[in-house]
Amino acid sequence: MPIRILIADDHVLVRSGLRALLGGHDDLEIVGEAGDGAETLRLAAELSPDLVLLDITMPEGSGIETAQKLREAQPELVVLFLTMHEDEALLHEALRTGAAGYVIKRAEASELLQAIHAACRGEIYVHSAMTRGLLRQPVTSQRRRGAPAPALTPREIDVLRLLVRGNTNRQIAGALGLSTRTVESHRANLMGKLGLVSRVELVDYAEEHDLL
Repeated sequence: MPIRILIADDHVLVRSGLRALLGGHDDLEIVGEAGDGAETLRLAAELSPDLVLLDITMPEGSGIETAQKLREAQPELVVLFLTMHEDEALLHEALRTGAAGYVIKRAEASELLQAIHAACRGEIYVHSAMTRGLLRQPVTSQRRRGAPAPALTPREIDVLRLLVRGNTNRQIAGALGLSTRTVESHRANLMGKLGLVSRVELVDYAEEHDLL
């Protein structure tokens, strides 16, 4: 089945361009377009897309705020940011919402397609121009070395342990008797709670809190 996508951007020309680009692929289906945060939340609830392609700068709720609300309402929904902002602080803030990736608008079309498929496989995709930002944790990060561990559910801990051992979402699903989509949801929830954005940070966290 094709990946069902909701495009959320306040520029009509951008939405039209994305519809033309993505609509030409048999494995992708554009189910709707939104021009602001409020409309994104409404259409996501009505249309139940697999993925929301979300801009950061939008009226009636920024992309960051919208992503947080989407995660609360539909934790299984995949959110991929597509933005003009090449800002490390925004990158970290975006990924702390549980989003599956961050692509900048000057990316090649092939990179956006790669990001969409990676996100729907449960991976985190960050545009190559921004990957250096992942190596620098901003001072506003929720994570502090030695800080008390946020309350993770037993299932989130199971997923964390399998993730840091190098298992894929599909392998974790098989080991725990869950669907891949459920594993993706648990993964997004725990990374959002911990304020982490990479497997390396997950390993560090697991070591600090004796969860290996």
